[in-house]
Amino acid sequence: MLAVFDKKVAKSPQELQSPQNESVYALKDGFLGTHFSSLHPSSSSVVLNLASSGLMAYSSDRQNPLLPRLFAVVDDIFCLFEGHIENVAHLKQQYGLNKTANEVIIVIEAYRTLRDRGPYPANQVVRDIEGKFIFIIYDNSSKTTFVATDADGSVPFFWGTDSEGHLVLSNDLEAVKKGCGKSFAPFPKGCFFTSSGGLRSYEHPVSELKAVPRVDSSGELCGATFKVDTESRKEKTSMPRVGSDANWSQHY
Repeated sequence: MLAVFDKKVAKSPQELQSPQNESVYALKDGFLGTHFSSLHPSSSSVVLNLASSGLMAYSSDRQNPLLPRLFAVVDDIFCLFEGHIENVAHLKQQYGLNKTANEVIIVIEAYRTLRDRGPYPANQVVRDIEGKFIFIIYDNSSKTTFVATDADGSVPFFWGTDSEGHLVLSNDLEAVKKGCGKSFAPFPKGCFFTSSGGLRSYEHPVSELKAVPRVDSSGELCGATFKVDTESRKEKTSMPRVGSDANWSQHY
């Protein structure tokens, strides 16, 4: 799976930028999407053009049957999901979903609950999802993103920045390297990223995240890892209720 978002939609953290800038313009003429398609059989890969917002792509090729990749679009909410949710039955009941709803539908409904039905703390909603997973959401109605990984980092997941500062996300390390050069890193476990709120830890919601320069096997700086700074404290952020404020994703 792959997503590239224009910096107006999701700006990459500056700390991911490496001094050895070997990145490319990942969205120019759909460059990284075309590269993704070349790595997978045409019968198993799909590339979605999100116009000026970027692109999303996925493939059923070479996937782990225990951690399947899923994709769905519901009411202009696009979601890529890989993994397995253990408490599916509980979450279906919590969100009022029918028995046929799968993991990707559950994630979309969890996001929509945050966006439309507040006030819910985003960290609690993500923490309620038990299992091994990564997901990437793009909300076309608000031109925003929501990205998360499980608390153990069970599914490989990477993020980086291209030459224009656009955000690149993928479970395929080689695809990220192709677009970002050395300006990438593993996506931090137990964290979520939003367009307006940036990166946050849902396991330690009141603590700041500190970027630590990352050095590769050749001794060169290669993006940054983000670690919880237990000495810091974030300001509390509430979720506006529907009807009293604009869309939640513009405030969080």
